[in-house]
Amino acid sequence: MTSNKILISLATAALLVACRGSSGDAQKPAPEGRAPAKASEADEHKGHGEKDEHGGHEDEKKTSDLDRPVDDLFSSKCEHDIKTFECDECRYENGVVKAPAGLFEGQLLKKATVGKRRVEAPIGLTGEIRFDERRVAHISSQTEGVVRKVSVSLGDRVRKGQPLVEIESVSYGQAESEYLEAKATLALAQRNFDRQAELRKENITSEKEYLQAKQELEAAQIRTRTAGDKLVQLGLPPGELANLGQGGARTRLVLRAPSDGMVLVLHAVPGEVAKSEEALMTIGDLSTLWLWADLYEHDLAVVVDGQAAGGLQAAVTVKAFPGVEFPGTVDFVGPTMEESTRTVKVRIELKNPLGKLRAGMFANVKIFLPGKEEVLAAPKDAMLEDEGRAFVFVHHHDDYFVRRPVRRGKAWAGWVEIAGGLSGGETIVSDGSFLLKSDVLRSKMGAGCAD
Repeated sequence: MTSNKILISLATAALLVACRGSSGDAQKPAPEGRAPAKASEADEHKGHGEKDEHGGHEDEKKTSDLDRPVDDLFSSKCEHDIKTFECDECRYENGVVKAPAGLFEGQLLKKATVGKRRVEAPIGLTGEIRFDERRVAHISSQTEGVVRKVSVSLGDRVRKGQPLVEIESVSYGQAESEYLEAKATLALAQRNFDRQAELRKENITSEKEYLQAKQELEAAQIRTRTAGDKLVQLGLPPGELANLGQGGARTRLVLRAPSDGMVLVLHAVPGEVAKSEEALMTIGDLSTLWLWADLYEHDLAVVVDGQAAGGLQAAVTVKAFPGVEFPGTVDFVGPTMEESTRTVKVRIELKNPLGKLRAGMFANVKIFLPGKEEVLAAPKDAMLEDEGRAFVFVHHHDDYFVRRPVRRGKAWAGWVEIAGGLSGGETIVSDGSFLLKSDVLRSKMGAGCAD
């Protein structure tokens, strides 16, 4: 037992000596006439961040561009020995972006002018979202027949003119045959009239024969037009009349989408009988919806006056998307008052480009009424945030915009009060400003001035 302890102690001592020797060798100077060993990559770069290799660039980065004077941002130079704002790699570190005029002409970006605007006070209402009835179409057959093919499913997005349903109908087949027969008669009457007109010029045929050919042509034109109108009434698009008859008479009527939209309701089933009084499906465009809200009698006068003065803006919120406001516009105030609730229906048009809102949702809405107080304001879309600080992109010169800090105040109907940072009259980027923000953030992710 004792011998084992001694062996362990000796082994430990030997290990310590070896480690010290190794450490000492590492610190010994290189033999005379030999170059010192190359430092490791880590040692070679040690202190790299401490050097001012960018000619003061590191000192600039310590202070946010939001806290530096604009003149400084546009006069400083980068490591490439040019003004920083002119450098495609480095300008973002100064919060400067270049936005050519073409971006604004193409509506990718929009400008706005900071100026005085009247603060609007909101009134709160509740309501329900419904379909915009102007953008909903109930698809039905104008003639009785059997559904042979359904080309769409519930929820499908469709384009204008897209085939939806094929219906086999005897009456449609008869109507098409009548049209083709009238069209053939018209072609014959046209040739006969053209021949009689030439003969009449040469005084070979009589006036009576010429007038008779003309009468027959006009009658054939009327029959063809009447037969074509009948097909259109049955559901055939007018543009397809010219193509009828190329493959013979058909007995199937193809119903097509009257506009872009989504299949909201689908009743059509292959094999069932289609009747003119029954809708086969419903197509709706959900990019615009209606919100019907209840307006109390004591608020009626101010809403009517505001609507007459040029329209009122609104902001709608729903439980499904907490914290998100959907902009809208009051476009109709009802003519009658509900006796039981003493309210008037108000219709608000909502833009729904992303399809988040659904018909049937209950919603809260704020209608903004014009007040008397005027403040400096900017569009809400122009307001951005970085590390808890609000800023906007202000036009400096030519195609250059620079982000400047602002202090936010009241907010209403797509506008935000500028309580500090701007004096008014500045041109700023409103729509699309988030695209410029992403360019500035490149510098924070290492995409700015190269080492």
